[in-house]
Amino acid sequence: MAFDYIQPVDADFLEFIQGLNVQTLGRKVVFHTETEFPNIESAAIAIIGVVENRGFAGHNDTIELTAIRKAFYQLFPGNWGAEIIDLGNIVAGSSSEDTYYVLKTAVAHLIKNKVIPVIIGGSQDLTYAIYRAYDQLEQMVNLVAIDNRFDFGKEEEQLTGHSYLTKMIVEEPNNLFNYSNVGYQTYFNSQEEIDLIEKLYFDAYRLGEISNNPTIAEPVFRDADLVSLDLTSVKSSDSGNFTQFMPNGFNGKEICILSRYAGISDKVSSFGVFNHNSTEGEAMLVAQILWYFIEGYHYRSKEYPFGSREEYSRYIVPLEDEELIFYKSDKTDRWWIEIPFLTSFNNKLKRNTLLPCTYEDYLGATNHEIPERWWKAQRKNMV
Repeated sequence: MAFDYIQPVDADFLEFIQGLNVQTLGRKVVFHTETEFPNIESAAIAIIGVVENRGFAGHNDTIELTAIRKAFYQLFPGNWGAEIIDLGNIVAGSSSEDTYYVLKTAVAHLIKNKVIPVIIGGSQDLTYAIYRAYDQLEQMVNLVAIDNRFDFGKEEEQLTGHSYLTKMIVEEPNNLFNYSNVGYQTYFNSQEEIDLIEKLYFDAYRLGEISNNPTIAEPVFRDADLVSLDLTSVKSSDSGNFTQFMPNGFNGKEICILSRYAGISDKVSSFGVFNHNSTEGEAMLVAQILWYFIEGYHYRSKEYPFGSREEYSRYIVPLEDEELIFYKSDKTDRWWIEIPFLTSFNNKLKRNTLLPCTYEDYLGATNHEIPERWWKAQRKNMV
């Protein structure tokens, strides 16, 4: 039922795959065809195309994904052991809501079966449908958007690629615990929107911050459940997007670094790339973004929230009114800080949890500087 409305790859594409070198990705992936459906239980990653594009203003209502698949499947894999399947395409429904429903149902089924859906959009409003898939999992969701805008809209506005975040915030059930924006460009966002990000205790990092030091984004991805990448966050000279010219943005190397951070995160359970024009240049960039995500996945270390705290060194930093508790992984040298469970509040998080942080956060705490992300996380937990 979950995959009834997903269209298999066609015979012409399968013929193209058969013509590839036997060592390429295309010859190792299991495809949904007219006669066979991949075994979900043995898969680790499932690629799904969604041709719905009505939320990308000024563009066609649907998007062609064949160029991306051809570019991706011509690449050679790394030392990968996980099984990758390609479920084909979700076609655009009579309404966008029809498409959202099919995507939500498919993603929920995959995540429940511990398969990571990798979505090739389509417009970025599809992020909302992926977010709603987590309703069935009964958990709070952390969203990271690699985007030059915050994608707020008016409550009464139709859901689009530039307004989906508002719907996530206001619509019940409200399972969004945190939103983090990586790479916003100030001139694309009103001061009112920037102030709202602060008021909601969300995280936002300007393009210049990340370009100067991409490593500061790693803890942000380490705490994400869902990662949504808007390809217009990449400058046109690197993406090949000259339909909607972007003079500034991430370069090709930086966007692939961020994609690898998303893949290497033990917590990320869904990933999507949206808002592209499927030109030849963009197709190759999207292919490499997907490649780096899967490469990162193969280097997951199964640390928090999956590992035991006995595998961490514990550091206590006393402050005037409280103490901060840090944990350092003995395996990877990565750092976390504890968000305490406060018995006098109706906590969104029902137990003590660990928030990914950096060594610099620990050093700052020893100089009586409270980490900003810890402070925001604690405030969100009490709202």
